[in-house]
Amino acid sequence: MPSSLSTTAAEAGGRALAAVTAGLASVRAAAKPLHPEGRLYAGRLLRTGTATLVGVPWLDEPGEDDAIVRISRAIGLPDALPDFQGLAIRVRDRAGDADLLFASTGWDPVTRHVLLPRWAQGRPQTTLLPYRTAAGPVVLGARGDDAGFDLWWAPVGKGWRTLGRLELGERLDIPTAVSFDPVKHQPPGLDQYRWVEQLRERAYATARSRRGEPEDPAGTV
Repeated sequence: MPSSLSTTAAEAGGRALAAVTAGLASVRAAAKPLHPEGRLYAGRLLRTGTATLVGVPWLDEPGEDDAIVRISRAIGLPDALPDFQGLAIRVRDRAGDADLLFASTGWDPVTRHVLLPRWAQGRPQTTLLPYRTAAGPVVLGARGDDAGFDLWWAPVGKGWRTLGRLELGERLDIPTAVSFDPVKHQPPGLDQYRWVEQLRERAYATARSRRGEPEDPAGTV
């Protein structure tokens, strides 16, 4: 399990996400309390592989993945105001889709688990909560520029290691909303801790109720 300090920070981040969702649902008429609007792009994820193996082929081995990418602001505030920047990646694979969600946070071992409002997408974003692997908990990170995002991964409490590069392609005009579910659609070898699922459920339950959907142990954003 993560160190006690990182665990406390991650749990606080999950509770903050739930509080934000509940607060927005109480004042917003939109069906989606979080990420009400976003820009969708075709993407290409170029994974470099790593010499420090963690037993997760998707991290350990080089490869290329087609992707759908959503760039959004979590609350939907005007651009002149800071917001929680959001990056969602759907990796397309023959074995099935895998969804990754990033939000604006700090970058050091503690604040990478803390939501922070930002003006621009180029600032740090992470998955906020850790994934379980055979080598212990890891968190994923992203830092963007005009052409895409550099992606990273790190053992909880330790330094960042290169994952690869996400290149943005053409803007997509999809008539129906794309919903991302990081609990149901996980990259092989990156599993959700049960306590992470429970923290996410608080936010997802609120979002589902706003959309008039039945209760379910996982959700979409």
